[in-house]
This record gives sequence, structure tokens and C-alpha cells, in this order.
Amino acid sequence: MSGHDHTRVQEFFGSRAAGWDDRFADDLPRYTAATHELALRPGDAVLDAGCGTGRALPPLRERVGPAGTVLGADLTPEMLGEARRRGRDRAALLLLADVSRLPLSDGALDAVFAAGLIAHLPEPVAGLRELARVVRPDGRLVLFHPLGRAALAARQGRRPGPGDLRARPHLTALLSAAGWHLLTYVDEDERFLAVSRRSTEAEADAGADADAGAGAGADSADKDGAEGRGSRTGTEETA
Repeated sequence: MSGHDHTRVQEFFGSRAAGWDDRFADDLPRYTAATHELALRPGDAVLDAGCGTGRALPPLRERVGPAGTVLGADLTPEMLGEARRRGRDRAALLLLADVSRLPLSDGALDAVFAAGLIAHLPEPVAGLRELARVVRPDGRLVLFHPLGRAALAARQGRRPGPGDLRARPHLTALLSAAGWHLLTYVDEDERFLAVSRRSTEAEADAGADADAGAGAGADSADKDGAEGRGSRTGTEETA
């Protein structure tokens, strides 16, 4: 992400961090339910990518237990400060970081949870490929939002565009190009959920030729569907 993008994100969410959880208090049970989709086991290592105020961190800690590792990465210091104020740093190690350039080694994680992240990555394929880099083969990625595409668009006073990156055809191609295999796709009023599995090296090699053009197509769809999305990368989506 460019320095301009960093500043825009931090300014937007920094001024809203203190009231974020109160504004969207009804979303918390949906976050907790969505963490089940990671199929975590005790002792696993998991990242909340763009953790915001850390609403998913306590349930993630419950899934992996005291022997597991929970990380929360976000770009906005005020969001991480709010997570600490609410005691969520007791559930996870908080990192001030761009999720497109994570300070983690290859294959360090078993899973990644990302709420409201996908539509706001400046380079979607590169961003999801970075998440794939830090997850072991066969690990999981959950892309989540507490509202489905149509409900979120209605809240923002718009309609979902034909180029919406979260539409199933676009998202499937994007994930494949980034090293993920889509397993489950749910788009209903009270949640958007896409569960993917990290491709193995053999699968990635086999699909490389087929995916060569998918990234460009997904990036083009993202640009076509950009209107009304908000200006955020590395923190929770504007509601």
C-alpha cells in the first residue's frame, strides 16, 4: 500500500475508533459465529488480518486455547488502542502492520480471519497472495462481513455493481490466482462468508497457467465495482 493510502486509512478510522464498537454492537455475535468456520484446533496459530478493535480476537483465543497463537494486525494505531482499552490484547498479540506486507515467515500460520478486508485491498491478488504466503498448505482463510453484499450496499445508499469483487465469479478467480481454493460461499442479509483452503504446492503448479489471466480480471472487476466501497485497507470495513 502506498503512503497516501496509509494516511487516508489512518485518518478515516483513527477519528472513528472510539465509537466503533458501540455503533456496530449488534455485529459481535456474528463475528463469534464466523470464527467457527476456520476449523481451528487447540495449539493452532491464527491471524486476524485488519483486526480493527479486535472483535474477533477473544473467540479466536477460545478456539486455539492457551497453547495457541493469536495475532491481530491493523494499520490504524487508534483502532489497536481501542482494542487494548477493551482488554482484547489479553487474547492476542497486536501488530501495527499493513496486511499486504506482514512481518511473518512463510507458512507460519494455520489460518487467517479477515473481516471486511477484501474489497479494500489496493491490489487484491497481491494482498491475498501475501495472506497465502504466511499460511501453511491446506490452512484456511475466512473472508467475512456481518452484512451481505446487498444489505451493505443498501446501508451505503447504493446497489451492488456487476463488478463487485465479492460476487462469486470474481472472488473465485481472485482467490485461485492468489493461491486459495474456495470451499464455501454465503451471501445473505446478515452475513457474507467465503471460506477458502490454501492450495498445496502441487495444486498451485497445476493451476498456474489457468490462473495467469485471473488476477488481471479480478483487479479489473475491483476497479469497476469500486464506487461506494469506502476507503479502507487493513482495518474493519465501513458499515
